[in-house]
Amino acid sequence: MRLLAAISHHGLGHLAQAAPVLNALREARPGIDLTVWSGLSESALRARLQQPFRHRAEAADIGLLMRDAVRVDVDSSRRAYLDFHRNWSARVANEAAWLRAQAFDAVFADVAYLPLAAAAQAAIPAAALCSLNWYDIATAYLADHADMEQPLRHMRAAYQAVAMFLCPQPSMPMHWLDHRLDLPPIAARGVARRRVLEQGARDGQRARLVLVGFGGIGYQGVGRLPELPGISWIVPDDWIAGRDDAIALGSLDMPFLDVLASCDALITKVGYGGFTEAAAHGLPVLYVDRPDWPETPYLSAWLAQQANCAAIDEGEMFSATLGSRLDRLWALPEKRVVVADGAHSAVDHLLRLFG
Repeated sequence: MRLLAAISHHGLGHLAQAAPVLNALREARPGIDLTVWSGLSESALRARLQQPFRHRAEAADIGLLMRDAVRVDVDSSRRAYLDFHRNWSARVANEAAWLRAQAFDAVFADVAYLPLAAAAQAAIPAAALCSLNWYDIATAYLADHADMEQPLRHMRAAYQAVAMFLCPQPSMPMHWLDHRLDLPPIAARGVARRRVLEQGARDGQRARLVLVGFGGIGYQGVGRLPELPGISWIVPDDWIAGRDDAIALGSLDMPFLDVLASCDALITKVGYGGFTEAAAHGLPVLYVDRPDWPETPYLSAWLAQQANCAAIDEGEMFSATLGSRLDRLWALPEKRVVVADGAHSAVDHLLRLFG
């Protein structure tokens, strides 16, 4: 089977959902010939995907343009959508012709909608999988602009055209989708390699290891992480300057999931990948709240049930009170690790559709 997988490049959360599904699909059908259409780098894709693939290295959607990991650039996003949807009918027809020329048997998207619209026109079976969709997200920020009416209509129609839309929990409601199917959570797991990390920690085995990660979108914050006794930070590479209590994530010859599995807590933003992967490793979470982000109520309510967690504002993240917030989480009884095996359920559905 020749399969096209279209993966949104809005951070790394879409890849964190899609990769376990594609890896499980390869286990079930080892002969799949995979092409990935994504604006993500090939190195990011290869870090998660366990199979050979060809890379169409361009964006398959807009997502949202961001000022940083927690702030949406609404004006730039609107301009990008208007440009993306200019001559939409011709664009869809061109992509449908490309799909036919490549002889794809099926299309899978998390959750780019242009490939889904093209698949519908080319009469190629297509499925979407995601905890969100860009129609609902763009509507939340851009529906007040009259010139967005037609792009939003195009987006909604593309999602409605798929044979199935698989929603791993926790997902936005998306009740307007006719072919919506719920799945268990999806998260890949890493291998704990704590001793390797302890070698680089300032306090060695006495240190708590706290991972700071914001999902692949740049973030500088509004200050400097506090120096706290007994804590070593694992941070993005551009946070490391002038610190002896931190380890640069890029300096570790270790997959991200192994780093996560080796730590004592995660500090992140509201987001599907960070929340589900932390819960699948039994890891406490402090997260920077995003009250404007449409997924926030659903993701935060789920995480509160599944893991020890708390919301913080940006100021707390860069103040001495961060230590007491972490101590409160560590003092709580541990919660049961979440079984995030939704990828196998997704494969069952996909194989019934794709054959």
